[in-house]
Amino acid sequence: MSASILIAQNLSKVVPSTEGELTILHDLDFELAQGDSLAIVGSSGSGKSTLLGLLAGLDQPSGGDVVLAGHALSGLNEDARARVRAEHVGFVFQSFQLLDSLTAMENVMLPMELEGHRDARMRAETLLTRVNLGHRLTHYPRQLSGGEQQRVAIARAFAADPKILFADEPTGNLDTTTGARISDLLFDLNREHGTTLVLVTHDERLAHRCNRLIRLESGRLITPEA
Repeated sequence: MSASILIAQNLSKVVPSTEGELTILHDLDFELAQGDSLAIVGSSGSGKSTLLGLLAGLDQPSGGDVVLAGHALSGLNEDARARVRAEHVGFVFQSFQLLDSLTAMENVMLPMELEGHRDARMRAETLLTRVNLGHRLTHYPRQLSGGEQQRVAIARAFAADPKILFADEPTGNLDTTTGARISDLLFDLNREHGTTLVLVTHDERLAHRCNRLIRLESGRLITPEA
C-alpha cells in the first residue's frame, strides 16, 4: 500500500452564527494513499466544500489537523500553507477560474512562470494539445465554450505535476454530454500522471468512478470510505 498523501485527523469546523456556534464538520478521520481517488458527496449544506477547503489548506479547522504531502497544516502560517499548495496541489473549480485577460496558453503558463519553470510555454502547449485545444492556444476565455474553458482549467491544474488534485464540482456548469467528456479527460490525466484525486460532486455517476467515496450528512461521515 502506498504511503498516505492526505490524512484528516479528528477534523472539525465550527463557525459563529446568529444562534450561537454552528458545527459544519464533526470530527472526521480518514486517509488517502498516493494515486488513489476519493469522491466526497452529500446534499447541499452537508459540508462538502468546507471539507475540501480544509483538506487543501485553503481554510483552517476549528479542531484536528490535516496532513498534506507530509506537512501538518495546522502548524503552518498562511504563507507556508501557500507554499505547500504551490508545490503539491492542483485545483479544478466549477467556475473554471480563468483570467479573462490571458489566452488559454497564458492561463496555463501562469502558475508555472510564478514558480520559475523555464519550460512553461512548451509544457503549456503540450498540455493544451493533450486536452485537444492545440488549435485554441491564443484564444481568450470569452472565445471558448464552457467545456473548452474547463479543459484549459484542467491543463492548468496538471501543469506543475501536482501530487494531489482537488476538484470542486468540475462538471457542475456543463451539460450532460460535455460533462461526461470532461470527466473522462480528468480521470485519464489523473491516471497518466499518477495524481491523487479528491473530488466534490453532486453527480453520483461521477462519484462512483472514484476508488473510494465519503458521504456527508450535516457534517458527519455516514458512509465508510471503502
